[in-house]
Amino acid sequence: MTSHPSADDLEELAARLTGSRLLTDRDVMDGYRRDEAHLVVPGWPCAVLLASSVEDVSAALAWAHAHDVPVVPRGAGTGLAGGATAVDGCLVVSLARMSAIREISAEDQYAVVEAGVVNADLGRAAVEVGLMYAPDPSSYEISTIGGNVATNAGGLRCVKYGVTRDSVLGLEVVLADGRVIHTGRRTVKGVAGLDLTSLFVGSEGALGIVTSATLKLRPQPPVDPVTIVASFPSLRGAAEAVTAVVREGIGPSLLELIDRNTLRAINDWKHLGLDDGTEAMLIAQVDSVDAKERALRVEAAFEGAGADVVAVSSDRTEAAQLLEVRRLAYPAAEQLGQCLVEDVGVPRSRLPQMIEAIEGIGAAHGVTILTVAHAGDGNLHPTFVFDARPDGEAPPEVWAAADEVFRTALDLDGTLTGEHGVGALKRRWLELEVGPDSLEVQRAIKRALDPKGLLNPGKGF
Repeated sequence: MTSHPSADDLEELAARLTGSRLLTDRDVMDGYRRDEAHLVVPGWPCAVLLASSVEDVSAALAWAHAHDVPVVPRGAGTGLAGGATAVDGCLVVSLARMSAIREISAEDQYAVVEAGVVNADLGRAAVEVGLMYAPDPSSYEISTIGGNVATNAGGLRCVKYGVTRDSVLGLEVVLADGRVIHTGRRTVKGVAGLDLTSLFVGSEGALGIVTSATLKLRPQPPVDPVTIVASFPSLRGAAEAVTAVVREGIGPSLLELIDRNTLRAINDWKHLGLDDGTEAMLIAQVDSVDAKERALRVEAAFEGAGADVVAVSSDRTEAAQLLEVRRLAYPAAEQLGQCLVEDVGVPRSRLPQMIEAIEGIGAAHGVTILTVAHAGDGNLHPTFVFDARPDGEAPPEVWAAADEVFRTALDLDGTLTGEHGVGALKRRWLELEVGPDSLEVQRAIKRALDPKGLLNPGKGF
């Protein structure tokens, strides 16, 4: 049973803080109520904590637990599933000010960073010591490590280097009652106890609030990556090229697909001179010591699948420009109208079927869908574009098309979400994927760690 704290209760919380700010002005709090999932209607928090230390996060959660106040954690607010959407009467805990890189060890190849560190800032710090931080979500210049951990974020390079979970060695977590625990370790191996680190990664703030993370760094690639870009006269041909690259074990460090609708939206917005007749584009990179030889194999796979133009470049500037085209996909879609950005995944061999299904679903429901994909992972991002309604809701045909996309992905042995998380948007479909018994196990874990159900209520499982 949650409650709305009184003014005296909030004064008590403020008195417990040692350096963090507590916001209660309604106009100021408005900027902390929502993330990028605009279809999720936010509630009004009772206060917003701009946390500056783990001690203050601990004090705030102990206070919330004592007063039965729900808590919604947030980082930069770049999430696309509504995971950081405020609920009425909650305490929003913003970790954005906890932005210290506490330690970087070049010798042991790890970094210890606070939750508010921006992904790209960690990447730049790693480069200074000859290393790299691999996960690179499209929002890497603005999204924070805490949010990346909460959603198990992926990115363009995850086809080779894995998602966020594959780079997390340990976590500092504040539990629902204010206790602080440390999971994992800094060693290469370790199997003492249950793997609590993996449990918290991807838990969307429903089990505890991550305040810092110990992250694996990797050696920088031995050469500048070789980039291969190809245009295709059919979307299925591009998908079959991806299947060929995976089947032949070429091992690209990046393999991205952009469909015709997305290319047209980017071109109309940025006037890049892209060929309007292209049905799909693939962008691949290889960064191994034999990158030139592997690039030739990628080129052959693309041509074998029917590419009409293939270009290969080892120029770093050209590579950055091509990747920027891919990162423009979502903001370009926003120029066309309101967007529902989705995140299904299928086994890579079934990528051609899923891509064709999305095209057919859009046509059947009369809904414009722009699709990009971390194709090397089988992770697709169909973006449903529609005219905004006065009530902020999506038209019923959009939800009908989305429902069919989700169910098709599951029918192909896929998943509802590869990296965005369940959040508030996909709760209604979660049981279809995991089943009732698995869902009950997850809820039992939630009850054990958060018996009052105060952490990020209404999100995830």
